[in-house]
Amino acid sequence: MEPAGEPDEELLTLLDDENVRTILIETRDNSQSVETLSERCGVDDSTVYRLVDELQDRDLLVDHQELDPDGHHYKTYSARLERVEIDFTNSGVNIAVDRREPPADRFTRLYEEFTG
Repeated sequence: MEPAGEPDEELLTLLDDENVRTILIETRDNSQSVETLSERCGVDDSTVYRLVDELQDRDLLVDHQELDPDGHHYKTYSARLERVEIDFTNSGVNIAVDRREPPADRFTRLYEEFTG
């Protein structure tokens, strides 16, 4: 788990959004397109794009380039968020975020450990 240090109020506000939570849940095990996430959230694509941008800015969501059968490219998104820990202390709220390691980074790390 990464040490506390996220902008606490902003992160709490972001995670309080029902659509954000839906996006994180829907992308936990399988990457999803904005169109699919829009349907699952019941909101328009522009709202999902805005939320996806906010989640990517916080490194909670990662995009993948996909190729459809017609040869067109589009993006899908998968969650990097594994766990959020919230501590209420006398000095305020501390948030620690545990993120999944992207597969490419994990491969590089394992390779370097093997060859190192």
